[in-house]
Amino acid sequence: MDIPLLLKALILGIVEGVTEFLPVSSTGHLIIAGDLLGYKGGIADVFEIVIQLAAILAVCWAYRARLAAVAVGVLRHQPRDRASLRFVWMLILAFLPAAVLGVIFHKQIKEVLFNPLVVATALIVGGIVILFIERPGKARPEGESIDGIDAATAVKIGFAQALAMIPGTSRSGATIIGGMIFGLSRQAATEFSFFLAIPTMLGATVLDVYKSWRLFAAADLPVFVVGCAAAFVSAMWAVRFLLRFISSHDFRSFAWYRIVFGVVVLLTWHFGWVEWTVAS
Repeated sequence: MDIPLLLKALILGIVEGVTEFLPVSSTGHLIIAGDLLGYKGGIADVFEIVIQLAAILAVCWAYRARLAAVAVGVLRHQPRDRASLRFVWMLILAFLPAAVLGVIFHKQIKEVLFNPLVVATALIVGGIVILFIERPGKARPEGESIDGIDAATAVKIGFAQALAMIPGTSRSGATIIGGMIFGLSRQAATEFSFFLAIPTMLGATVLDVYKSWRLFAAADLPVFVVGCAAAFVSAMWAVRFLLRFISSHDFRSFAWYRIVFGVVVLLTWHFGWVEWTVAS
């Protein structure tokens, strides 16, 4: 058993789980961590796909009661259960922009944008946007429920999510900040981002697995198990942490983290302190 490889799997699983639902970009962190650990290309790309599935399962488990209620409501298809069906339609509408654009531009995005310098730039730009949206004195709506999201808002959040195809942007950050721009409270925007992650990440995982299934090998199973377990546990922590955090804080601390992290990566590249992989 390759202990160093299992350690890399553990580290990357924790990175995925912690960053997937925080507005800091899990894909960006995985690209940077994979580059630093020398775990990239081939089976490493498949590994990153699979541990995302573990993070999906974590949010499904965290919201299992709500998801079960929605499923029962949709299957009954009775007038009193229209709210469940409406909620599912809002998720579908928000999911479609990224799904369509992802299928069209998947190859180009993977080949051109998946490198630490793009990630660092997107982290900085995203941090500046968050600081602008969360500037002191700006009034924010409070108390809305995600059940009140209408079709137009869902579609607009969907296009905001599509921006996260640029690694370093952050899917959760794009949907949460997008939701806040379009009138949702932090709580409603954050919870809608969690639910929207389920079809979005599941769709992206299925697409990537379909394109990379030939790379799977039984010998890699221990690495996948360690990575998935780490991603699941750390994602559960991240979801609970963020819900507690936003009850009394805004997102400016995440913005400053993004900016500082992005600047550090750019400085290490500029001065040659780290030999980052750059797309040709």
